[in-house]
Amino acid sequence: MKPLLAVLTVVTVIIAFWYAASVPMNIRGVLVEAERAGEAVDPPKAADRRQIGEFELIIDNPFAIDETWDQERPRLPAPHQVAEELWDTTVEKKITSKRSLVYHAWVTLSATLLGFAIGTGLGILLAVGIVHSKVMDMSVMPWAIVSQTIPIIALAPMIIVVLYSVGVQGIIPKAVISAYLSFFPVVVGMVKGLRSPDAMQLDLLRTYSASKAQGFWKLRLPASMPYLFASLKIGIAASLVGAIVGELPTGAVAGLGARLLAGSYYGQTVQIWSALFAAAILAACLVGLLGLIERAVLKRMGIA
Repeated sequence: MKPLLAVLTVVTVIIAFWYAASVPMNIRGVLVEAERAGEAVDPPKAADRRQIGEFELIIDNPFAIDETWDQERPRLPAPHQVAEELWDTTVEKKITSKRSLVYHAWVTLSATLLGFAIGTGLGILLAVGIVHSKVMDMSVMPWAIVSQTIPIIALAPMIIVVLYSVGVQGIIPKAVISAYLSFFPVVVGMVKGLRSPDAMQLDLLRTYSASKAQGFWKLRLPASMPYLFASLKIGIAASLVGAIVGELPTGAVAGLGARLLAGSYYGQTVQIWSALFAAAILAACLVGLLGLIERAVLKRMGIA
């Protein structure tokens, strides 16, 4: 009960702060719209409003506070506007509709899962090689770290252009970008996990004349499972970000990234925020699913 109360308290504070922040962010737009519509607007006039702050405008025009939460194109949408847009684009639209966030989320999810699978497989293979080969440890690991210093927003167009030039289009370029972001957490977590057995456990295997392969399957791999699942949770979220970023340079017409682009082009801030929340909800569901799988696997192994 107490954890639930704590969560509700934090959510309530965030929503209250959000509503409060919407007022100064949108007050100028409300006054401009009222003046254009010929409605009575208290002083100061438009020319003076540019010279004073938002809080002075609120004090001089308290009547406009309610309207700041119902603008058609606000700078900062109110929480209920985002909630209404989410409801309208998920429940009231057919999932096959191009305006449905479920449809766009599925397009992004397909690239996310493919990229996550590629990144996870690559990360595990690299981690195994790093643990068992000092040459790979000295050569591959530094390059893996350096690769994450390149901004993905700059690298994504380069990857897409190169792949397009060799005829690779569709979901593959987005999956490659997702894999690029997701493999590094898996590498780091898996290396840490495979190296987690202490010296006494390794010595015990040697006394039983266990081979390296037996040591890997019976000791190192089981010991790495908690580390692996922790890194997978980070990797799946990073993979989703990579899929969204991969949709931006291509001018995609489907996907959460495309939804963000369309909202940006036409000044539909409510649409932008609803797409952001859809991405956050999707990431939370994916991480939660991995948590359930982790619990089942560790319980089966007797670790949980």
